[in-house]
Amino acid sequence: MTRLSTERLILRAAQDDDLAPLFAIYSDPRAMRYWSTPPHSSIAETQPLFDALKRPGPRLYFLIEYQRKIIGTAGIHDGTEIGFILHPDQWRKGLMTEAIQAIVTHVWANTDFSAITADADPENAASVGFLRAFGFRETGRAANTFLVNGHWTDSIYFALSRP
Repeated sequence: MTRLSTERLILRAAQDDDLAPLFAIYSDPRAMRYWSTPPHSSIAETQPLFDALKRPGPRLYFLIEYQRKIIGTAGIHDGTEIGFILHPDQWRKGLMTEAIQAIVTHVWANTDFSAITADADPENAASVGFLRAFGFRETGRAANTFLVNGHWTDSIYFALSRP
């Protein structure tokens, strides 16, 4: 089973007691503001994600553990697309930068991807800025890509080429 460690984080598969903290993230309207779905209203909505994160074997998508608490998820979740979410209590501490650096290093070492891609809502200045600062370059834009609670959102597409 793949497990990554950084100075402050452990990136790992889900364990039996991780469903409730995962739900706490995915049910928080602040964390989910720019997500492709509304906040989870029940733990049953989080269960499929938890089940996928619990599967054994090589991994490209991880739970993020900080100070023995689950604070987010990050990794390759669809094809070559990277995604990430962090509980708002942990924003602006450099934790996602630390996690993504470890994940990108792991992806380059364990895949033949020519690039890692990303999709962000252009209104999500924090994620757009994060991706650009990390070296992702914009590759395109599209309108009305996600319908969430009756509101259409747009997308900016990014790519980070293999070094």
